[in-house]
Amino acid sequence: MDVSEKVRAFVHANLIAFSDDLILKDDDNFFELGFVDSPFAMQLVCFVEDTFNICVTDEDLDLLNFSTIARIVQFVKRKIL
Repeated sequence: MDVSEKVRAFVHANLIAFSDDLILKDDDNFFELGFVDSPFAMQLVCFVEDTFNICVTDEDLDLLNFSTIARIVQFVKRKIL
């Protein structure tokens, strides 16, 4: 799986509890849609660090980096290049 597929799979697996037929586009902001709480946000950061072997710094903890699938993918690609 590439970065996008891994991120998409994680997000969908963790947000399916909100709706069995949830369909998120890569640019849908799941914070604005009300799908995210603090524990999920922390799980998301840990997932990114563990899966892609990167360190998320305090400066990286910007909502813009983690609010959509597309933004997470862009963030990961910036960090691993």
